[in-house]
Amino acid sequence: ERLGLKGKTISYARVDVGGFNDAPGTGAEPSEVPSRGIICGAPNLDEGQHVLVALPGTVLPGDFEISARKTYGHISDGMICSELELGLGEDHSGIIVLEDFLGAENLPPVGTNMREPLGLGTELLEINVTPDRGYCFSMRGVAREHAHSTGATFTDPVTRIQPAPAREGGFPVSLEDVAPLHGTPGADRMVLRTVRGVDPAAPSPEWMKRRLTEAGMRPISLAVDITNYVMLDLGQPLHAYDLGLMRAPMVVRRARAGERLTTLDGVDRALHTDDLLITDDGGERVLGLAGVMGGASTEINPETADVLVEAFHFDPRTIARTARRHRLPSEASKRFERGVDPQLAPYAAQRVVDLLVEYGGGVVDETVTDVDTTTPPEPVRMDGHLPARHVGVDYTVEQVAETLEQIGCVVVREGDWLTVTPPSWRPDLTQGVDLVEEVARLRGYDAIPSVVPAAAAGRGLTADQRRRRAVMRALAEHGLHEVLSYPFVADTHTRLGVPEDDPRRVMVRLANPMADDQPFMRSTLLASLLETARRNVGRGNPLAVVEAGMVTRATEAPGPSPLPAVAVLPSDDDLAAIRGSVPSQPWHVAAIAAGPLAPGGALGEARAADWADAIELARLVGRTVGIEIEPHAGVYAPWHPGRCAELRIGTEVVGHAGELHPRVLEDLDLPERTVAFELDLDAVFAAVPEDQHHVVPVSTFPAAKEDIALVMASDIPAATALGVVRRAAGELAEEVRLFGDYRSEALGADQKSLAFALRLRAPDRTLSAEEIAGVRQSVIAAAEAELGARLR
Repeated sequence: ERLGLKGKTISYARVDVGGFNDAPGTGAEPSEVPSRGIICGAPNLDEGQHVLVALPGTVLPGDFEISARKTYGHISDGMICSELELGLGEDHSGIIVLEDFLGAENLPPVGTNMREPLGLGTELLEINVTPDRGYCFSMRGVAREHAHSTGATFTDPVTRIQPAPAREGGFPVSLEDVAPLHGTPGADRMVLRTVRGVDPAAPSPEWMKRRLTEAGMRPISLAVDITNYVMLDLGQPLHAYDLGLMRAPMVVRRARAGERLTTLDGVDRALHTDDLLITDDGGERVLGLAGVMGGASTEINPETADVLVEAFHFDPRTIARTARRHRLPSEASKRFERGVDPQLAPYAAQRVVDLLVEYGGGVVDETVTDVDTTTPPEPVRMDGHLPARHVGVDYTVEQVAETLEQIGCVVVREGDWLTVTPPSWRPDLTQGVDLVEEVARLRGYDAIPSVVPAAAAGRGLTADQRRRRAVMRALAEHGLHEVLSYPFVADTHTRLGVPEDDPRRVMVRLANPMADDQPFMRSTLLASLLETARRNVGRGNPLAVVEAGMVTRATEAPGPSPLPAVAVLPSDDDLAAIRGSVPSQPWHVAAIAAGPLAPGGALGEARAADWADAIELARLVGRTVGIEIEPHAGVYAPWHPGRCAELRIGTEVVGHAGELHPRVLEDLDLPERTVAFELDLDAVFAAVPEDQHHVVPVSTFPAAKEDIALVMASDIPAATALGVVRRAAGELAEEVRLFGDYRSEALGADQKSLAFALRLRAPDRTLSAEEIAGVRQSVIAAAEAELGARLR
């Protein structure tokens, strides 16, 4: 029944589904003939057709569940399906009519479950292939591996193909690779076959289209489907050209500067001079990117009757670079870049030719083009006991030889030594350790014992490693949380207010960064730690973070590193040159804090961290390793110029601490008054004396206490005054600390009073009053001489 809705083709059909028709009393609409009522919008629906129906409860691809619902005034009790809805193809212009889809002579009985006849019930196996197993990108390779793992007999499908030998007169092809990568020609095997008189309207067989669909490929036309099918079956990528559009001869060459190509995906691409191209007309017209994707000028079309079949073998590195350069991964490039069997091309081409003749009615040209410059695999000579020594399993020489023969190697035994010739499909087997891996893999990793190696006596953490751990433990005990950030950063120094001539702006740029917006190695820990702090603040976490890690000083980079071969151990000279090319990477420690370092409680309120805390945390690092770090007033981005301390050991500057600049905090969305410090740990550790770890006897004599208040200019840093008092107190001073800072109008606007507490003790006697007074007088005299101070 045509419902006659304006602008739409809507029909209400009564469909006989055999034993699944409406049962009496179900509430379905009455009908003279048992059937189901279904609403359908397909324009090709007609009475008397055999169609595919999805009943309520069916789940179609895309997790689309069918249910009965009322629409257009009728109950629609199912759905009549198209190819797209069932995942059988791309056609959604109408429903599947089985007379056309299967043929009138192949119609099954009404009510038949069509999952099996249509291949919809097939169980599919999804396999993740590792990059070193390129031969497993084919059913041939997977079957071989299945035989290895189960012990089943493997019959190579290639042995059933008899390729025609090369004969003169075939379509001419030549290689003109004047700039091969690493000296390797772009192509070393080129096979061309011609099939004439192929029926352009001949459809691909249903079994082939089903297998292509199950493998994730879209059926297109007979010639294209056959090349794709053979590629999936044997592993050799192929390409089919319309012979009538070709201009002899074909030339394989590198791209010229300024050349462009419109590939089959419709994208116009600028070519690179390292791209390998398939061309015709003597190299003048570009047909495609070799091993990646063809062009549009000679593609198979609905009128193609004469087909030229291409089966070439290309250099894996060339194809990999081209595919990545153009961001054009394809089924062909995935195989070529992992290594295709160089001897497979004539067999794959013959298989395509046979299928075109069988299903397209074509006639094969007797002429065959086969340009072969491949070299056989190099034999590997190996001690038969090498796998046992490397793996730790007692493999016999007989087991090793038998295992290598299983993977296709030719093994010649001479006593305990084996001469192994790898098969052509395993270009990765080039040395003895590669063969050892194959023996271990096929014999079973579960047979390899787990043995924990014994640590060599007398070894452990280095002195600097122990010091780093002690420093981080001390900082954690004072309320900081250790974090780890990536050393890769953007050029953030402008945001941090770093001057243009600051050496921190000179950074190492990575040739292949993990992220395009972070191509540099950090020259300061704060460059990455500030981003960590910003993220923690944004998530509502307390801000008190610390990190120890390496920074990279690009100003000290000597030059580029050599690139030794990967197949052999680098020489001592190469190793020395590699180490010499690495820039200096000292260890730093940095911390950022805002708010309280510890929460308040019943015993008192929390106090927010300030610039003094940053300086004290930095000095804590020094005290942890037995070094006194002295703060001095300084100016250094990204710190506040009036609240920045320059941290020194003697005269050497080892870091900075204080409050960060307000503009930096605003730009990074950090809290006001955020403080930070950064220290060069390597410089701090270098100042630790070698004989530092000596035992100091505990004195049993009483301590004397003296308090001294000194009036001095208000612009004299307290740390400077403390250093003067400590030096003047001499060896008798067990402790000197500042405990008071007093200012008043009586002292003067430019004066302040600093009060120091001295604990004095001698290791071998009780101090006399004269000795104590002498220390006091020394302190007063030194303060007057060096600071211009007076006793309050």
